[in-house]
Amino acid sequence: RAGHREERTEMISTLALASALLVSGSTEITVYNQGLGFVKDVRTLHLSRGQQNVVVDDVAQLIDATSVGFKCLSNPGSVSVLEQNYQYDLVSPEAILQKSLGKRIRFTRSIANQKESVEGILMSSPTSVINTGNGHEYSYNGLVIKTDDGRIILSPAGEIEVLAMPEGLISKPSLLWQLTSTSDQDAKMELSYLTKGMRWTANYVMTLGGTNSADIQGWVTLNNTSGVGFTDAKLKLLAGDVNVAKDEALLEPVRSSWEEKPQFKARQAMKEESFFEYHLYTLDRPASVRNKETKQLSLLEGSNVPYKKIVTFEADGGQGEGDLESAVKVKFVNNKKSNLGMPMPAGKVRLYQRDASGSLQFLGEDEIKHTPSDEKMSLTVGKSFDIKANHKRTSYSVTGKRSARSGYEVEFRNRKKEAATVYFFQHIGGDWKMVSNSDPFVKEDSGTAVFEVKLKAGEVRTIKFGFDSKR
Repeated sequence: RAGHREERTEMISTLALASALLVSGSTEITVYNQGLGFVKDVRTLHLSRGQQNVVVDDVAQLIDATSVGFKCLSNPGSVSVLEQNYQYDLVSPEAILQKSLGKRIRFTRSIANQKESVEGILMSSPTSVINTGNGHEYSYNGLVIKTDDGRIILSPAGEIEVLAMPEGLISKPSLLWQLTSTSDQDAKMELSYLTKGMRWTANYVMTLGGTNSADIQGWVTLNNTSGVGFTDAKLKLLAGDVNVAKDEALLEPVRSSWEEKPQFKARQAMKEESFFEYHLYTLDRPASVRNKETKQLSLLEGSNVPYKKIVTFEADGGQGEGDLESAVKVKFVNNKKSNLGMPMPAGKVRLYQRDASGSLQFLGEDEIKHTPSDEKMSLTVGKSFDIKANHKRTSYSVTGKRSARSGYEVEFRNRKKEAATVYFFQHIGGDWKMVSNSDPFVKEDSGTAVFEVKLKAGEVRTIKFGFDSKR
């Protein structure tokens, strides 16, 4: 441990610098999907005319010092920052000992219930085993002291007293500014910087009702590991793919309880606005975000959202016989008519439905991309247990150098006790033309024919079709 006298000396030398004090309520934070945070606040400085040093503390430990911006708000142009240093060598027993190599220390240990104090030169400071994740490890090095009488003591157990506090250690990460002022003044400076260690994701809960309507609740999960907490900050979240240079210094590789809402409308818990080519979400109240804290905030709510549940099967051209995998999908439109209409950031959607006893059950989950308003949305929930399909090619003949005619049939089996509608997607490569079909189809795009097949309860039904294709 360091002596109290040396601690006081260090405190006095730190306090001798002018401090840039944070203005309460001035902090604004914008958090990006890429694991970045943009922090802006206002600091007050009591400055004298001429050159001086200022300490700016309460900044993020993971700050990108090259991104720091500053502006004098009270008297623009009167303050210039000549030099900036970011100090992050924090006070800790390990840091103090490492910086005390070659210096005198006092060591106190107990031997036979008696205390012995020894002074000497610190020759080696202890380090622990550290796995760096790339195959390299640093093994433990114990404490080595050379006493005044010439003894070498290895890895002693006891109290260590540092007789002089090493220079350059600080209690929290700080910016040190060397600046000049044109006059004596109380200046207000706007400080801004980027930091890693801040990220946010969107998560959604969709509860399906029995009348093809659902309730949707969106949450923002914010994680702060930047090394500093923020009190009563104005919080903004930017959704979109912001281009960031691949600098390792910047990049880092919940469901909540649901309460049914009776209102027939959407509620936006955050104000949304278009910003450049992105979308910006602003919390309508100040928020405090502690360091090493995961915080959840309500993003949006929509009640009685119309949806459609469909069962789909897909097959590729040239595919032979075989059973097809089903996919159960829930589709809806993100617009005001559906009681939504707010751009939805990328995230995970978890779907639930109540069983006959009224208990809520988990149905499945899917990921959505950044989705603007008025877009159609499709969520894959799982696979159908009771509806099966078998795909079979019934004919194939070469009709030209690069053309052929193919015939198929698909058998659908509905083992449910109620009617069901199935959508079958036949993917066809190259230029093609349908030449025969037992059921109507829609050419969804240049390479897909879609059949809507309505099945009665317990029905087994086969559709047939043929097409010419040219590659």
